[in-house]
Amino acid sequence: MSNTTAISNVFKLIEENHIKFVLLRFTNIKSKEHGVSLPVSAIDEDFFEDGKMFDGSSVEGWKAINKADM
Repeated sequence: MSNTTAISNVFKLIEENHIKFVLLRFTNIKSKEHGVSLPVSAIDEDFFEDGKMFDGSSVEGWKAINKADM
């Protein structure tokens, strides 16, 4: 399956299931699980290529808040 097809399938699932929010899950370097919720309006084709930036200063093991730059 090509990336284009996979991305199209995601948008199809969003529409068919009336999805309102997308939850992104990740772990820090200490293996603690975290999540970021995004409204579905923030998801576009560029999202799959560029990803989503967030402030990691609140995630233990990443940059301290005074050193954070997103």
